[in-house]
Amino acid sequence: MPPQITVAVATILRVFLEDPEKDHYGYDLMKKTGFASGKIYPLLARLRAAGWLTVAEEDIDPAVAGRPARRGYRLTAEGARVARLELARLNDQLRPSAALRGLRLGEGLQ
Repeated sequence: MPPQITVAVATILRVFLEDPEKDHYGYDLMKKTGFASGKIYPLLARLRAAGWLTVAEEDIDPAVAGRPARRGYRLTAEGARVARLELARLNDQLRPSAALRGLRLGEGLQ
């Protein structure tokens, strides 16, 4: 089932679409979105369950590297397609109506 496009989902999808061919790591996603790990990883799990993300674990020896292997998340082709459509739809929904377009800062509707 596709995830609901919340502000958080839209935010993370926007980051992925900045470079859809690149692996994105949890820590980097936290820095780019401002979300804590407790928010990022459930979002990634939902996007992965929907088939929008793939996950690849680094092929390193943690003892040699001195850190655990990182998981890289990347949009699938379908994930990128749907993400673009959903963000475009959200953008259309948030576009000001004709009545609001002519307003200037400090003015209100009459």
